[in-house]
Amino acid sequence: AQSMLEHFAALKGIHGQQRKQAVEKLLVKTNLWNDRKRSVSKFSGGMKQRYGIAQALIGTPRIVIVDEPTTGLDPEERIRFRNLLSDMTQKEIIIVLSTHIVGDISSTCKNMALLNNGKVAYLGSPEELVKKAEGHVWKVEALDSDLDKIKENYHVVATIPSESGWEVEIVADTLDSKTYSGQQLPPNLEHAYVYFMEYLAN
Repeated sequence: AQSMLEHFAALKGIHGQQRKQAVEKLLVKTNLWNDRKRSVSKFSGGMKQRYGIAQALIGTPRIVIVDEPTTGLDPEERIRFRNLLSDMTQKEIIIVLSTHIVGDISSTCKNMALLNNGKVAYLGSPEELVKKAEGHVWKVEALDSDLDKIKENYHVVATIPSESGWEVEIVADTLDSKTYSGQQLPPNLEHAYVYFMEYLAN
């Protein structure tokens, strides 16, 4: 791993002691120092993702583009990778992150865009998007016999088993309080995404 990074650094015109120091610093930064003598082909998925970031950071770029970076990673590696991206944003590096995993956005991004049919439907902060869904998220207690009807009438975000049946998180403009007993929930980014795309984007 270390020799490959040194090769990439050489291709970018970094030589001598400067190259050695740059590579060592990147291996430490991406938490790969203890594995620097291993073959990259033997790395886990998360290690390969972090190694890819190390490659991208050689030569101190101003912009780094990452596409679906945490797909297939276990929760520990996903958290480590998100923390690495967050650290990068403190160094005046612009990160363009393309992902379908909402947690990647809420934990790393200051600005985001939503695409709908190839066009930008929303451009702003995650916090602003979440505010748009306030008052439109409920937790409904449901029996097995209720689930299909709820799914027909509302956008279901989560279905959680409970002692009496199910706790169903739904997103909607309004809730039929005569039919369902629901408790309003503070929205998270996933709720906000569903509400925006289903009710505001078109």
